[in-house]
Amino acid sequence: MFSFVLDQKQCVSRNPFPGVWMFTTEAETMTLSIVELEPGAVIPEHSHPHEQIGYMVDGEFEFIIGGKSHHVVAGQIWRIPGGVPHKVIAGAKAVRAIDVFYPIREDMRPSPS
Repeated sequence: MFSFVLDQKQCVSRNPFPGVWMFTTEAETMTLSIVELEPGAVIPEHSHPHEQIGYMVDGEFEFIIGGKSHHVVAGQIWRIPGGVPHKVIAGAKAVRAIDVFYPIREDMRPSPS
């Protein structure tokens, strides 16, 4: 049964890189990811065909998008078209951010049981 309200502990949990945790869920056409990074953690450069829009809840990081560096702090939003390479380097404090992807990220779905 589809639950309208979830706790973070009900999301799919992943630790894709050292110091990086992602908690994901999806709706009909989009994926939401809560991202937590330890100080200095890195999400290596990558790209995907999905649109991505995000919000920095707490902390700060360097966000390299399409080869251009951006210093992102709490309260700021980013928008990345599909196919654009990007990389994240966390600052001196822990980071908590929210990302939304369209369409659904198949690679972030629960593993089949």
